Amino acid sequence: MEENYLALNRQNWNNRVEGHLQSDFYRMDAFRSGENSLKEIELGLLGDVSGKKVLHLQCHFGQDSLSLARMGAHVTGIDFSEKAIESAKTLASELELQATFICCDIYDSLQFLTEKFDIVYTTYGTIGWLPDLSKWAEVIANSLKPNGKLIFVEFHPVVWMFDDDFQKVAYNYFQDEAIVEEISGSYADKSLEITDTTITWNHGLSEVYQALQNAGLTIDHFSEYPFSPYDCLKDLVEVEPNRFQVKHLLNKIPMVYALTAHPKNP
Repeated sequence: MEENYLALNRQNWNNRVEGHLQSDFYRMDAFRSGENSLKEIELGLLGDVSGKKVLHLQCHFGQDSLSLARMGAHVTGIDFSEKAIESAKTLASELELQATFICCDIYDSLQFLTEKFDIVYTTYGTIGWLPDLSKWAEVIANSLKPNGKLIFVEFHPVVWMFDDDFQKVAYNYFQDEAIVEEISGSYADKSLEITDTTITWNHGLSEVYQALQNAGLTIDHFSEYPFSPYDCLKDLVEVEPNRFQVKHLLNKIPMVYALTAHPKNP
């Protein structure tokens, strides 16, 4: 089954798109009215993106891509879900925002890209869908201008060690094999009437670091955060505005990490 991960995961994400667009989670009415979907962590790392070329990997239906476009960036978004990319293009047209959206497997991205970027941007719930971080890092390294920058924000691998209720450690921190699950609903809407098989992988911090360094990138910044900016897991409580922690663990575990990196000097 693992060899079919791409088809199975694409089906799951295709099935999520319409429900996500209708969900309260993504606040689409507010977004259409001008709300920026980016969160405090990535906004702090991005700075002024006006006029910069940004490649958004695993962009889903393009909400963050279009937020970046509103901030003045020239954005290209990539995702493997046909329905997500179709929705991204429709949303861009509706909002009269300029952005390019490409439907392809992230590992094939370089076949579709004809330019280099000032920023490669990828955030929240992305690398767990990828079996090989070396290929991921090579895509990033080969997409950046010599003075470009990676901005990466992701849920901490410690989070993915727990069962869904955060009651026990159920999964390995270090990747040893694929995690095959039958998933019902979605993080954005638990009542969403979809059930799909998904295949994911846990990636520890050293694996992320090593993949980026082996691809010729130097890590400039690394931070860990005891909160999630999204209320997307079970038993979370809002401890500060837009900062969520596991109710019975609070700040005892890291929830998110962020890093930036740049190409090494030739």
